[in-house]
Amino acid sequence: MQLAFALFTPMLLCWLPILSPRRLGRNGSAWMAGAVTLASLGFLLAATGGAFPESPLIVPIPWVPQLGLSLSLRLDGLSLMFCGLVLGIGLLVILYARYYMVHEAQRDRFFAFLLLFMGAMLGLVASENLLGLVVFWELTSVSSFLLVGFNSQRPEARRGARRALGVTGLGGLALLGGVLLLGRVTGSFALSEVLASGPLVQADARYPAVLGLILLGVFTKSAQVPFHFWLPGAMSAPTPASAYLHSATMVKAGVFLLARLWPTLAGTEVWFVVVTGFGLATMLFAAVVALFQDDIKGLLAYSTISHLGLITALFGLNTETGVVAGLFHVLNHATFKASLFMAAGIIDHETGTRDLTRLGGLARTMKSTALLATVASAAMAGIPLLNGFLSKEMFFKEAVDVGTQSAQPWLIPTVATLAGAFSVAYSVRFVWDVFFRHDTGRLERNPHPPPPWMQVPVGLLVALCILVGIAPGLVAEELLVAVSHSVLGARTPDIHLHLWHGLNLPLAMSLLAVGVGVGLFRQRPSLANALGDRRLLPPGAQLYASTMGAIVRLARRITRGLHDHSLGRYLIALVGSAAILGLLPFLGPLQGDDDLVPITTRPRLALVAFSCLLVFGAVGTVLFHRRRLLAMIALGLSGLGSTLIFVELSAPDLALTQLSVEFATTVLILLALAHLPAHGPSISSKARRIRDGLIAGALGLGVTGLMGVVLTRPFDTIADYYLATSREYGGGTNVVNVILVDFRGFDTLGEITVLGIAAIAIAGMLYAIQIPKPATSADGRAWSKDQHPFLLRVMSRPLLPLLLLVAVYLMLRGHNLPGGGFIGGLVASVALILQFMASGLRFASPRLPFNFLATAAVGLAIALATGVVAMVLGVPFLTSAFSHVHLGPFDFELASALAFDLGVFLTVLAVLLITLSRLGHVGETDEESGGP
Repeated sequence: MQLAFALFTPMLLCWLPILSPRRLGRNGSAWMAGAVTLASLGFLLAATGGAFPESPLIVPIPWVPQLGLSLSLRLDGLSLMFCGLVLGIGLLVILYARYYMVHEAQRDRFFAFLLLFMGAMLGLVASENLLGLVVFWELTSVSSFLLVGFNSQRPEARRGARRALGVTGLGGLALLGGVLLLGRVTGSFALSEVLASGPLVQADARYPAVLGLILLGVFTKSAQVPFHFWLPGAMSAPTPASAYLHSATMVKAGVFLLARLWPTLAGTEVWFVVVTGFGLATMLFAAVVALFQDDIKGLLAYSTISHLGLITALFGLNTETGVVAGLFHVLNHATFKASLFMAAGIIDHETGTRDLTRLGGLARTMKSTALLATVASAAMAGIPLLNGFLSKEMFFKEAVDVGTQSAQPWLIPTVATLAGAFSVAYSVRFVWDVFFRHDTGRLERNPHPPPPWMQVPVGLLVALCILVGIAPGLVAEELLVAVSHSVLGARTPDIHLHLWHGLNLPLAMSLLAVGVGVGLFRQRPSLANALGDRRLLPPGAQLYASTMGAIVRLARRITRGLHDHSLGRYLIALVGSAAILGLLPFLGPLQGDDDLVPITTRPRLALVAFSCLLVFGAVGTVLFHRRRLLAMIALGLSGLGSTLIFVELSAPDLALTQLSVEFATTVLILLALAHLPAHGPSISSKARRIRDGLIAGALGLGVTGLMGVVLTRPFDTIADYYLATSREYGGGTNVVNVILVDFRGFDTLGEITVLGIAAIAIAGMLYAIQIPKPATSADGRAWSKDQHPFLLRVMSRPLLPLLLLVAVYLMLRGHNLPGGGFIGGLVASVALILQFMASGLRFASPRLPFNFLATAAVGLAIALATGVVAMVLGVPFLTSAFSHVHLGPFDFELASALAFDLGVFLTVLAVLLITLSRLGHVGETDEESGGP
């Protein structure tokens, strides 16, 4: 459980920064976020004992095992390294953000989003089940959308957030398809089995499809060309979020998945060509573009894309040493890139700009920042004695070794060296233009050193760059061995990290890259002039924008064609579609004609016949009368007929529900009719009458035919199971209610959730609507809000407490007798609706000491808490518990389903009262209505 606490603490407690106590001061949200991160880190250390596990630590958390769904967790060297990066750098980012966002009014919301993002990444890297991994993968996209669009008042932030979510979300859908195919091939979604099935997967005919879909998800998440364009647009996020996103979280999810699935998918020619090709193209292209960026964060963003391409290429080389180098560079890139983004934030924070053309000479006024940023930039450029040099030299060695075995032995080493040269060039440009070039005099503020604690995270990360660069065997070798073993297993090569590997070709390539890189920096103005207005960017961003524009234009055309403000056409489209779908089964041969069984008949057909006549008569009245009030009353009679049928068929719960719903909805519709003309429009066109009749007849025949097919075919019913186990498993003899709150409690929870959403929509819509109250009624009498029937007013007030008592009684007895939370909520609503009809809502509202929307939220929370408590106690979600309670002379049964029923009761009551209160006040101001 310690591992579960470590991984889920940030996500479950992400709301704490918003509710931080005032006594913690303005920075309480930062301290709360830091405390949550420290707690998660502590749980992680406790789960591992402070050491790398020799074998994967798997914590099974079943969810729906019949469907292969679980939230099982896996902790090995790879997941532990990424968890350490997520939590360690996350803690430094929180400390940094405490000072960077000191004047931000919404910083508590930022820290909440950051914790949500952190929790999603932890779940992703520690998932043992591939479907769970996909769920967390999409959560990272959603939470990064919130961070990128944090400054929602800025158009570029909104555009960047939408673009990031669109690209990574589509990639997530492709990943889901690939994972589903992979599960079909291997027969399991458990990583332990998938990782052991490499030969099986690669020999399957579906391997290219699996690989293509998974790589599409990887390339979109890790911003590989041509999907790279979303990442520079995400620079509209606050700098702390950018530092976190680029170093340890979002963009590293793709390369993490490459490493995780390397034993299963790697080793084929198609893997080598596709993964290495995309990686090298991305590395070189982004390095070139980075050199010509004038915004510091833009330069760093493209440098991130380039380094992600380097890591991708290493995983694509199909060598074990390439995997080791890729994992090592993941660590190194996290340290120097996080420190560089934080340094960029300090520069922006103290000077008011990130424009390289306006900056210069900051080394005189910001000495410590200049020193830290210079060292981090040197690590990014691969300068000796720093960590970036070691992993980049390993990359050069792999490029040479693999290149000699290919048809073009010069290609991979040349691309690697050229990309390394541009990496040096943009690193030099960043340091020179910001700190050592002459002062341009174009700054908005007088630069000065930042607060000391703001530089502490940068200093710690830069110290790691130096320590790993000087003493790699002592600082990083054991970690790299453990991480590599979790990916490669027995194929792990001997790993020895040294500061000096002798005079060899990779060292020559490094020195050549440094020399050429300095030359490229010096010739940058000439290169920029030569390029002119030519666009280095591929048309990814433009293609995305044009595609989204085409989708929006198509949606508008469809909307204009369908949404013509004609309810009749909407009904035709809906009913016509249902009729076609209902008749489709009859277009082909019906199976099982020889096994037809007769429809069961019952002796009391008179009541059923009377009820059917009542329904048909009511519908006929609606068809031939244009007075809306009369039509509404007739429609209510059809509901009464349905109630009588339920009674005859021994379904008292359904009868009670139907009767209560009929009364409540009839009154609500009558309130709406008060704002409409007394007579409906007459249909003068004979063609329209024929059209409507044909559609209605087709729908009726289709439904009747489907019912006949269902009732005359043999089938196995689950009713016997419910009847036999209702008492044993659910503790109740009212099988209908036990089904609703236990066997199919998930369905009921979903239904009341939809009711809660509908309540919000109803409240918003009816608050915004402004329809004037009619001055006269339909028959010409003056309208008055104070004219209520005297007799009804006198009789309804003493009935109110009695009806409410009946509602509570029906709810309490529902587990064993007809009733339940839904029926109780309806009866309570009917009581209050009757009170409104007699005395108006002004009489009822002041006596209801609660807010209706809040009541619906409380009802949902109670129902959800019932299921969560069951999970905490180690049983499936929404499992009921029941026992007999003895209190003196009283002996009664108590079931946990009563709490769930209470949630249903409150939600149903609140939704109906929201509708009642607003329909009764449409056209009035809030001061007139008083509001609910």
